[in-house]
Amino acid sequence: MQPKKVLAVDDSKLMLRMYEVMLRGTPLLLAENGQQALELLRQHPDVDLVLLDIHMPVMNGLEFLAALGGQGRLPGLPVIVISTDGEEKQIQRGLDAGAVAYLTKPFDAEKLRKAIAALEVP
Repeated sequence: MQPKKVLAVDDSKLMLRMYEVMLRGTPLLLAENGQQALELLRQHPDVDLVLLDIHMPVMNGLEFLAALGGQGRLPGLPVIVISTDGEEKQIQRGLDAGAVAYLTKPFDAEKLRKAIAALEVP
């Protein structure tokens, strides 16, 4: 998959900056929590990929996935969870909630590109 517009959701400004560098050339929207991300999705319905942290204030990643599911946006909108929590139980929770892939921090640009490339276009 070659995304046309990506939404990156993470409460770390450093991570958001890293996404800007890693995905240079791809239109990128940035949100610091799930609530901001939902608002950006309302404003930009053409987003075709979400990169999502789990542990965030206001609305965490699992709550965001639940909200997307409630709106009927899943499974049509691919979501890759990228989190520091690499426990098998947490990974399974993210996938069960609707994510299509799960990467554990730290990661590099090549690993992210491979995860995106492996996605099937809906």
